[in-house]
Amino acid sequence: MFPEIGHQPTTVRRRSRWSEAQRSWRLHWQLYLLAIVPIAYFVIFKYVPMAFNVIAFKDYSPVLGPWGSEWVGLRNFQQLFDNPVFTELLKNTVFLAFYLVLASFPIPILLAIALNEIRNGWFKRTVQMVTYAPYFISTVVVVSMTILVLSPRAGVVNEGLGWFGIDPINFLGEPGYFRHIYVWTDVWQTAGYSAVIYMAALAGIDPALHESAKVDGASRLQRIRHIDLPGIMPTAVIILILGVGNTMAIGFEKAYLLQNDLNLAVSEIIPTYVYKTGLINADFSMATAVGLFNSVVNLFLLLAVNFAAKRITGNGLWR
Repeated sequence: MFPEIGHQPTTVRRRSRWSEAQRSWRLHWQLYLLAIVPIAYFVIFKYVPMAFNVIAFKDYSPVLGPWGSEWVGLRNFQQLFDNPVFTELLKNTVFLAFYLVLASFPIPILLAIALNEIRNGWFKRTVQMVTYAPYFISTVVVVSMTILVLSPRAGVVNEGLGWFGIDPINFLGEPGYFRHIYVWTDVWQTAGYSAVIYMAALAGIDPALHESAKVDGASRLQRIRHIDLPGIMPTAVIILILGVGNTMAIGFEKAYLLQNDLNLAVSEIIPTYVYKTGLINADFSMATAVGLFNSVVNLFLLLAVNFAAKRITGNGLWR
């Protein structure tokens, strides 16, 4: 008798939860159906491939497959860390990634605030279109444009330098220019798109705050500092956390296309090394080990920056 009394509340809670789930499905079944597609995408293309990370711990053979290949433990990681180029790869990747984050984080915020302050509708729409359009240009086209513009023979930049008596500069052949070219072409391509997110956050700020500040005599800069910036701070913190969390996962396409024998010392990063090792040299085990190392470093960076942001600003990825 007593066990039945003790288990009765648990049974009631389970029935209540099941009834609540059925009721939620009947009311919102359209939304659940819409969610099936993105959930399936993440399961098929993100979670299922995680199982094949086991290749990093094996001497992978396409004939034997990922499960039949010989288990070698941490040998691939040992070879990676003992490789003399590993230190240079890590340094190049970290420097380029953090340079990209530092350059691409504040500019969209400044652009969004500037566009938010423009009252001329025609000019505002024109600036939005001009800054947003480059996002739709493919990486290959952007790199081709960059090569043409910076060409030492017929490039617009060197033509302009020639007017001042400066000899042509082979920008893509000088290792010192590679990071600047990579980062600022990326900023040009993505700043307008990133600014849209901040403009949406600015649109959510209560206009009554600005009206009250005007009544109190606040200038435009004071309203930006004390109303607009705090209003978009949660959004900015999340974007910064995600940007730092992708430090080791910067796209290899642009680096690979801008890469040549002259700038290889600074342009060879971990993603391009994975491509060359895994696909060109067909060393799938080593490529998987490098990719897994990359993902683990990204995870720790994401957690560390999220923890720091939570402590400093009170905003983070998880409330």
